[in-house]
This record gives sequence, structure tokens and C-alpha cells, in this order.
Amino acid sequence: MKNIDATHLSALFVHATEGIVLTNGEGKIVLINPAAQRTFGYNDTELIGKHIEILIPTRYHHHHSELRESFYQHPQHRVMGHGRDLYGKCKDGSEIPVEVSLSFYKRDEELFVIAFIVDITHRKKIEQNILSQQKQLEQMTSDMRKLNAELESKVEERTMILKEALQELEKSQRNLSEALDKEKELNEIKSRFVSMASHEFRTPLSTVLSSAALASKYNQPEDQDKRLRHINIIKDSVKHLNDLLEDFLSLGKLEEGKVHIKTEPFEIKEFLQEVTEEVKAIIKKGQQIQLTCNGSGSFITDKKLLRNILINLLSNAIKFSPENGSVWLQTELTDNKLVLSVRDEGIGISEEDQQHLFTSFFRGRNAINIQGTGLGLHIVSRYVGLLQGAIQLESQLNKGTTITLELPALKETEA
Repeated sequence: MKNIDATHLSALFVHATEGIVLTNGEGKIVLINPAAQRTFGYNDTELIGKHIEILIPTRYHHHHSELRESFYQHPQHRVMGHGRDLYGKCKDGSEIPVEVSLSFYKRDEELFVIAFIVDITHRKKIEQNILSQQKQLEQMTSDMRKLNAELESKVEERTMILKEALQELEKSQRNLSEALDKEKELNEIKSRFVSMASHEFRTPLSTVLSSAALASKYNQPEDQDKRLRHINIIKDSVKHLNDLLEDFLSLGKLEEGKVHIKTEPFEIKEFLQEVTEEVKAIIKKGQQIQLTCNGSGSFITDKKLLRNILINLLSNAIKFSPENGSVWLQTELTDNKLVLSVRDEGIGISEEDQQHLFTSFFRGRNAINIQGTGLGLHIVSRYVGLLQGAIQLESQLNKGTTITLELPALKETEA
């Protein structure tokens, strides 16, 4: 399990499309990923141990050093896009426009800063093209007025020609504006992902580091209980990291269209009992899962996707419910349809938040302090769509939540 998690973390760092640079408390580069190396034109060893100012135009060095010292004294997270023009310096001396997001963490009392860097050269070119198109539109409008004044005898003909030209220019401008809006939206999603990932990974990673350090100090036989306690803390943190990575990887596969359904017949009652037993490993003190099956027999759908959906919904119900409470899983099976509902008596969801609950990275305002990525219900909704089903949510604050799924029986996938 630890090797799998290490592989995921390494892949996330190596294959990230944004540049990632890690500096220590002296402002020296400790790690840099391939995307950042490509952006600035360096190989994988040239920048290690160098001050971060090597990637900043010389005219900004003095000011940046002051800003860096100020940041180290009062560190705070800064998200991409603050309306300021930032530039990076490449190995060949050329400069590129960039957006930068900063995060930090401490290890052994030393401050480490993570910089996420995006080359926005393409976006700047689009913005310049839009300005150019706007100038052309203004010039054409001016020309149209002059021609109309000079060519009164051909007003109707000329007006039609110029209107068509104007429409084409306006269409071109709209297309460019839409392209820019889409790129800005994509960058915003990437920024939210980077901020979410850095925030959610930081806590379990810090826990693993601190517990590992403490466990190594308990090396006497009488310290066995203390050592085991820290080992269990490490295991829980690693499991949380793995769950986060699974959410991010599942979303990535969905966005790339790489999730394909494979249907098969299976006994629904036996399947639900297996899923219920699996999630019992994470229930809180005194919690119970009540399973009710109306109807029996086999059902045809993608068993793996349905398992992921139910584990996600049951895990949420357990997580947002108090100790000594109950979670209900009820099903009704007919020849052509399976209806499942997961109900809890937890913190509930406000009406205002319910309309956004199935969007990516969204979390209810009353769940901010509870671990999570805001991807679970979005992924569930996407999976239900792949299974040609429907999902419905009913909830009240402090009274609980019920999520109901209706899934049609599908044709079995041919071998």
C-alpha cells in the first residue's frame, strides 16, 4: 500500500502539467519537476541548490528578495491570478509571462515553500489578438460611416456589404472572447485543484512525518504501545492520502473519457451485504448500518461502478453522522429497475448549497472543517450518468440527508 501511494505521489509530481518548484528556508531550490524544467529550459540538475531568483528577471531581484523575506516572516497561501503581471527568466535569458501560486509547510522547524508555475504566453497572445480585433472593428465602423456619407446612391448595397463584414468581425471577436473565457475557466479549475491538493495533502503528510519521527524514539520494549499508536496514525494518514488520490485520478479518467462500463449479472442482495461489510471498517463508535432489501435475484449493470457509488455514499453518510447513530441502505429490485437509497441523520445540507452539491470541488459551508475534496458526489453523479440512471437528493440541516438512485437494468457486455 505504501509503495502504491508513493508511486501515485511521484506520478502526480512528475506528470503535472504545471511547473512545481520547492524551496527551503534560504530560498534555495530543493526540488523541481519536469514541467518547470521544460518551461525555463534547464535540465534536471542545473537548478538544485540555486536561489529562486535565478528564475526571475534581474531587474526584479532586489525587490523579490525583500518580498521573499517578508513572505517567510508571515507566510500565507496565495492563489493564482492576483491581477499582477509576473515574468520568469529562462536559461537563454528570455522572459515569459507566468502565473504563480504559493503554498508552504514546515518540517523540523524549517519553512519550505511550494511554487506552482503556469506559462501564460498563449493567453497573452489571445488577449493581444482580441485588442487587435477590437481596433479593426472600430476602424471598420468608422469606414462604414464614411462610405455611407460618400456613396448615397448605393446606400442599400454598401450597407449590406459592410453589415456582413461587421458581423464577421463581431463573430470573430466573440470566438476569441469565448476561447479566452474557456482558457481562464480551465486555469481557474487547475488553480482550484492545485490549491485543494496542496491543502488536503499537507495535513496527512505532516502527520506521517511527525508520527514517524516520534515512533523512532520509542525503541524500548516498554514503549511498544506508544510505537503502535503512532504506526496506526501513519496508516490512517496514508489511507486518507490514497483516498484523495483515488478521487483525483477518478475525476481525471472521467474528464478524459477513459471510464467505460462493463456490465454483468450478479446477485444484488449478496453484493449489498459485501459492500456493507466493507464500509463497517470505517464506522464511528456506536454507529450501525441498517440494510433492507426488497426483492431478490440478479441485476445487470456495471458492478465495479455501482460498488464505487455505494461506498462513496455510505462513507459520506458515516463521515457526516454522529457517533451512536444509524445509516440506512434500502433497495427495491424489480425485473427492469433497481432503486437504492442511502439515508443518515447527520449534519444535513442547506437548500442554498444543495443546488451546487454535484459540481466538482464544491463543499457545503457546514462541512468545511471535515476532511474531503469536494469531488465525491460529483464523481457519483458522473458514474450514475454512465449507468443511464438518475440521482435525487433530499436534505435538511441538522436532520440528515437521503440520496436515492434509480438504475435501469442494462444489456450484458459481450465477451
